[in-house]
Amino acid sequence: MTLRTVNVTRYITPLREGGSLPALAEADDGFNYVVKFRGAGHGTKALIAELIGGVVAKLLKLRVPELVFVQLDEAFGQTEGDEEIQDLLQSSRGLNLGLHFLSGALTYDPVTTKVDGRLASYIVWMDAFLTNVDRTVRNTNMLMWHRDLWLIDHGAILYFHHSWTNWQTQAITSFPLIKDHVLLPFADQLTEVDAECRLLLTDAILREITDLIPEDWANWSYDGETPQDIKEIYYQFLSERLKHSENFLNEALHARETGL
Repeated sequence: MTLRTVNVTRYITPLREGGSLPALAEADDGFNYVVKFRGAGHGTKALIAELIGGVVAKLLKLRVPELVFVQLDEAFGQTEGDEEIQDLLQSSRGLNLGLHFLSGALTYDPVTTKVDGRLASYIVWMDAFLTNVDRTVRNTNMLMWHRDLWLIDHGAILYFHHSWTNWQTQAITSFPLIKDHVLLPFADQLTEVDAECRLLLTDAILREITDLIPEDWANWSYDGETPQDIKEIYYQFLSERLKHSENFLNEALHARETGL
């Protein structure tokens, strides 16, 4: 389980979405990427969330743009005229995260595009597992590209890591916010999908996922934790959450029963 590493060669344009200020940039492999910067918003925690969310989605055979590590050279962005962007680039030197740019993709519209029940169930299950608060009617974080549904923007998952306290309790929460999920009305195979996902996401796979986290992204400490300690907590959180998947599964089933 590896990601390619590319180097940014050209900053094309900012994508002003909320406070994170990602950008469209060209890399040395000739492709364009939506780059999420370590110097923005929630810093490397947002990058870890994007990384884990994208990898889990891919393992569940959901469509996500290719994820790559993006190296930002120290000299990059010095000629940028916008001071806000220049500050962002300067504070993001080193390893960042990029998603392959889906040129011509359109924002998913739940009114005009229905989603297959099995696909919707996988997405709802994954978002409940990862505690994704940001896949709602107001902000679907999904695109239609070549008539297929693609998942983007997982920076809001794993919100436990913003407080970094009592993660054991947070790992087994039922996640009531799943009631607001844009695809919940279509997710009619949640019980079957839960059984399948529990088989796919083995402890060994969860370990591989968290081992992907670069050590210099695990760069905070509230109680003397090392980067390896922090990565271990991510693994333990995911492992415990999966073991208690009935908590968020039943919450989602109840939300469907009461909301439909």
